[in-house]
Amino acid sequence: MSLASLFHRLTRPGAARPGLVTVALAAGALALSTTSAAAAPALTQISADPYTNSTSQHATEVEPDTFSYGSTIVSAFQVGRFTDGGSSNVGFSTSTDGGATWTRGFLPGITTQAGGTFQRVSDPSVAYDAKHNAWLISTIPITSSVSVPEVFTSRSTDGGLTWSNPVVTATGSSLDKNWIVCDNTATSAFYGNCYTEYDNNGDGDRIKMTTSSDGGLTWGASKNTGNNATGLGGQPVVQPNGTVVVPIANASETAIRAFRSTNGGSSWSSTTTVATVSSFTVGGGLRSGPLPSAEIDASGKVYVVWQDCRFRASGGSCTSNDIVLATTTNGTTWSSVTRIPIDATSSTVDHFIPGLAVDPATSGSTAHLALTYYYHPVAGCTASTCQLDVGYVSSTNGGSTWTAPTQLAGPMSHSWLASTTQGTMVGDYISTSFSGSTAHPVFAVAGAPSGSVFNEAMYTPASGLAAAAGTVSATTATARDNLFSARLAAIAYAQWLANGGTEGGEDSP
Repeated sequence: MSLASLFHRLTRPGAARPGLVTVALAAGALALSTTSAAAAPALTQISADPYTNSTSQHATEVEPDTFSYGSTIVSAFQVGRFTDGGSSNVGFSTSTDGGATWTRGFLPGITTQAGGTFQRVSDPSVAYDAKHNAWLISTIPITSSVSVPEVFTSRSTDGGLTWSNPVVTATGSSLDKNWIVCDNTATSAFYGNCYTEYDNNGDGDRIKMTTSSDGGLTWGASKNTGNNATGLGGQPVVQPNGTVVVPIANASETAIRAFRSTNGGSSWSSTTTVATVSSFTVGGGLRSGPLPSAEIDASGKVYVVWQDCRFRASGGSCTSNDIVLATTTNGTTWSSVTRIPIDATSSTVDHFIPGLAVDPATSGSTAHLALTYYYHPVAGCTASTCQLDVGYVSSTNGGSTWTAPTQLAGPMSHSWLASTTQGTMVGDYISTSFSGSTAHPVFAVAGAPSGSVFNEAMYTPASGLAAAAGTVSATTATARDNLFSARLAAIAYAQWLANGGTEGGEDSP
């Protein structure tokens, strides 16, 4: 695949970003084989697609986000994926006991499947507003003509167990890649502010931010960054002093950038570059891109991961992706890129679609990190030969050293996954959250379809996953690695400009 394809194959007429498995079940948990150093934990299925409309693919669930606060964990995901964008509804699954049990359901008032007027919905993102005791799920509704005119927010005031009809958060012409976060530090001057990031694909993926100060009931006017930047896939986080930091991919996905607000969303800074991006094209036509996953520790240190191949250059090209990490304490000055050492750089393993968690009770050199990701054991596989797995690693020293990987799920064939116009799909992002001292990832697991009906649903480990120090050291990119990455990014950007210089939003027409 060409370098143009590398960064532009997501032409995005599919849902933004972002069945029942036919294998042996015991006591509600799914036992899976593993070839990694640690034994795979049992999994619990936390949702299934109940819809039967003929316009989307059943039974499919993809693209989960999660958020935790205290012992409550709320996850949200697409249900009934359309090939050309969005889903029949957004599902939720909530645990109020630290992941021991889960209550599942589907958001009301958005799509025609649940009392709404829109044909489709996409891009679920979860937040909690401690000041107003409100759980929030941000979504993007989609019309039957695959027009994306609004961003919605659904609210729950009973711990994520029931949800209101949505309120309008923002309006536009072709909106994409929303993400929501709230300021939950009681000493912050902006305690109780919630922030939603999205981009306007109809305006070249112009980055937009909007703020609520009443628990998500109403939202202010959308604002641009200080340099009117474009981009997609932003994941805002809030520091204890109230500063909002937003890591985001640029519109061509050739760099990770960031911007911030120090005044409660009244204004937003210009973007600065975190790092250029080199990304190996994932085999078998799986839908995947180098979008960031961002988290924050108790001190306000921000951690950002993405898939990147700079450490695996061979003969002037990439051979597979690692998951890499960069950090900041102020949102403007970033660390060098480090490689999370899941496998040796000489391995054939390709790693992608990361979901990072940081334990909010830890910080700095003792911060606990948990990373869930998808991978192919053999990077150079095809649609018929690729075997898709889910992996997990952790660190208890801020990412200095990491554990050996644990295989959480797989192998899965690509033919078992929902199809989209950008390839087969588990999600443009996945998510992991800490509750107490254990990590709780949520991800799509698929089994063989039954006829035309898929078997792709949401799963989580039956018990939380512990974080451990590990013994394998992270490595920092050398000048050669960074130069290689910059050259690939420059080539891809030039080809992007030659192709028209526009990035189609994932839910754009």
